[in-house]
Amino acid sequence: MSYALLFPGQGSQEVGMAQSLVENSQTARSLFQRADEALGFSLSRIVAEGPDEELRKTEFTQPAILVASLAAFEVLREEMGSELAPFYLAGHSLGEYSALVASGVLALEDGVRLVHLRGRLMQEAVPLGEGAMAALLGLAAEQVREICAVVDGERVCEAANFNAPGQIVISGHVDAIDQAIELAKSAGAKRALPLNVSAPFHCRLMRPVADRLDEAFAGITWCDPMWPIVTNVWATAQETVESLQKALFEQTYRPVLWEASMALMNSKGVDRFLEVGPGKVLTGLAKKCLKGSAMANFSEYGDLEGTIAFLKGGQ
Repeated sequence: MSYALLFPGQGSQEVGMAQSLVENSQTARSLFQRADEALGFSLSRIVAEGPDEELRKTEFTQPAILVASLAAFEVLREEMGSELAPFYLAGHSLGEYSALVASGVLALEDGVRLVHLRGRLMQEAVPLGEGAMAALLGLAAEQVREICAVVDGERVCEAANFNAPGQIVISGHVDAIDQAIELAKSAGAKRALPLNVSAPFHCRLMRPVADRLDEAFAGITWCDPMWPIVTNVWATAQETVESLQKALFEQTYRPVLWEASMALMNSKGVDRFLEVGPGKVLTGLAKKCLKGSAMANFSEYGDLEGTIAFLKGGQ
């Protein structure tokens, strides 16, 4: 029996997330304190109290999800010790940074500062209201690529997230995304709907963000991972600093190959997947990607005992 740990991305945030961990674990409290000190503002207050409009600002959302996810991970690691032995780690978009911190590639302080910068740069890259993303449900990947090829040009329209069979997200300029939505409906999409996001992630409009992040990477200490990390951009397991830096750079403006990442882990014998952090988005995607594999989520302190049993082979 082998298992992988999955870390959620943007959209899984919720005011009050991780609070049961903070209330019951000094380790979790310490992580939020360290993040507050690294950032120079009270991220812990925003997470605990909101308001929701503030937490949904990308520059706050990204470090908030990272720290909430790492709080769950560290509570789990503290309880299991050397028994915690994932075959792989993987994170969806922003969650890849959580995976890097969990695997020891980045220090928590560097991780939160990077994703705070990432969020701010992403918001600044495209003026509010000019970028958009949309979920296309019920179409094959090739159909979505063909639609994007028709629309894309001076106005950007690219596939951004291959999340699960028949669940693909596109990203680009608002008018191009609107045009693609209409083409998707004509092509037989079950649903084609705009997403409530503040910027068009994982398309070439984000390339300037990648260049700025690359500059920030140079000022950070990187270490080889304790566990292999399956990267978004290649859907392959990476174990060196050089390859992980390159993958992190490219995932800023290239699509998230989540369905392929899940298939890769499953093909290597992983039959259990634990989503570590707020929400159950990845748990739901895992069920669509891999029928028959065991899935669970750990984000609340009260679920600690059951989560450990799950990783040890229980239901």
